[in-house]
Amino acid sequence: MRFVWAVAALVLAALMIGAGIAQRTIFQGPTTETAAISVSEEAAYLLIDGEVLNGLPGSQTLRAQGEGDIFAAYGRTADMEAWLSDTTYNVATLDGEGQIETELVEPEAPADVTEEEAAGETADDEEAAPRSPIGSDLWLDEFQQSDILIAPLQLPAEMSVLVASDGTAAAPANVSISWPIGNGTPWAGPLIVVGGILMAIGVFLYILGIRHARRSRGPRRKGLPLPVTEPIDLAVEGADKGVISSGPTTRRSVTSGRRAFAVLPVVAVSALLFTGCSPESWPEFGATPTPTPTATVIAPEGQQAPAVTKAQAERILTRVAETVAEADEARDEQLAATRLDGPVLAARATNYTLRGAIADYPAPAAVLTKPLKLVLPQAYDGWPRSVMTVVDDEETKTSSIMVLTQADAWSDYKLSYVANLEASTLMPDLAPAYIGATQVPPESDFLVMAPEDVAAAYADIINKGEKSEFYEMFEAEGDQFRESIAADRDRRLAEFNETAAEKTGSFTFSSGPGKYGPFALATVESGAIVAVNIHETDKVTPTNPEAVIKLPNNPTVNTLAGAEQSPTGFTTTFTDQVFFYVPGQGSTEKIRLLGYSSDILDAKVIK
Repeated sequence: MRFVWAVAALVLAALMIGAGIAQRTIFQGPTTETAAISVSEEAAYLLIDGEVLNGLPGSQTLRAQGEGDIFAAYGRTADMEAWLSDTTYNVATLDGEGQIETELVEPEAPADVTEEEAAGETADDEEAAPRSPIGSDLWLDEFQQSDILIAPLQLPAEMSVLVASDGTAAAPANVSISWPIGNGTPWAGPLIVVGGILMAIGVFLYILGIRHARRSRGPRRKGLPLPVTEPIDLAVEGADKGVISSGPTTRRSVTSGRRAFAVLPVVAVSALLFTGCSPESWPEFGATPTPTPTATVIAPEGQQAPAVTKAQAERILTRVAETVAEADEARDEQLAATRLDGPVLAARATNYTLRGAIADYPAPAAVLTKPLKLVLPQAYDGWPRSVMTVVDDEETKTSSIMVLTQADAWSDYKLSYVANLEASTLMPDLAPAYIGATQVPPESDFLVMAPEDVAAAYADIINKGEKSEFYEMFEAEGDQFRESIAADRDRRLAEFNETAAEKTGSFTFSSGPGKYGPFALATVESGAIVAVNIHETDKVTPTNPEAVIKLPNNPTVNTLAGAEQSPTGFTTTFTDQVFFYVPGQGSTEKIRLLGYSSDILDAKVIK
């Protein structure tokens, strides 16, 4: 009976192990489903719409094959379409039956442009250098490979993928999207393991059957008579001394060893099969874990998408810093203008001029990139669009607050405002990067002071101090910028009075709004962070008609003004970039200084 159970267990084990292995091999279906994208007309770009990417659930894998370099990038569909709006491209979408179809999209001429003008512009565009898609600040991420490109993706429906070569040659024709298919075999693992256990049981029963069969044999036949046993001489010494051993016991020990070696391979095979099963070969037990709720910020109804993501902002800052560093080293204003704008570019241009004439004049501070502490993108689908960032400086234990702006879909982001934040600066509550903030109009009356009036009001406080009508609206405590301006003016005026002992000249100061307009982004408490430009002007004039103003020890003013002395005097202008927190209407808070930077801008001879 033991043999019957042993054979049954072994047969059942073989069936179960075979079924488990078959589920993972010959009976297992494909792991992915692939959809090819074909185009009827060649174009330099292929746009794969988000609905195609999400035609099946799960992550996507883009595969493009062609000759030479292949480029792919992804971003918001609206941004992609805006970037492609002036060129011809193919777009892949889904038809009413869920099948992929492609269409050639031609650029549309503006409504106020005639056919003749449009034809002329088209000819000019053909003669112009082609625009490369590589390195655009608009992409959330991009990929480049030669001959074949494979990019794993996991994009939502509102994002699309752009495929191209170099922007001139036709986009790769062999493009496909694949998705993983759920073909798990949850019972393969249990079948293999249980089959291994049954095999071990079958082998064990088989061994027991053999043992029982041997013990149940009848008495052996009577053999030949044995000689009379001689008595053992106990006096025998050494090697001739008899040793009595049990032969059957030794045979049983060998048999037991053979049984052990027979079971070991079965257990080893079962263990090997057990460890070879992936998690997909096992059923999922237990309840699905419940996610822990976290505090979230809900975007206002109708608010548009944020201009950039945090990763995108980091990449943009890195590109800005690299270009500006190269421009600083070469004192190349044109190169700097590709990544700088507004008061930042104006201050840099002055620095390049001074460094070209004064050997030991210091270079401007580098643009910080890491660690990125804060990203506040503007929530806006159109252009121009901006982003505000805060980056820590680990060496000086200070931070830089910056504003970067993109003029249109084809332009790079440019740094337009930058200032230093003190370590003790308390930032207002801001929306997270995935929501963004709306831009506050310059004339907004929802704040205690319109952004367009902040620069003039603060300049008035610099000029008049406590006598200014705006003095009570700004927080004086902790305003180190105001204190530093006052101390610097007192020092320079004292030095001037020492050289003008006979009162042959006068030294006056004035402040006012700068050349560049304000920029403001809303905060969570209905306030705004406002960046403004302020100009400080020093004026030195003679009070005696026969007097001459000389600046023998001021190479900075001499270089910018192009003269060391003047009978009419000199003016020196400094440009300040200042960030404020402006509370909303009804708040009891005052306007608070967040950060500032100041650089010399110009010096002229008074005419």
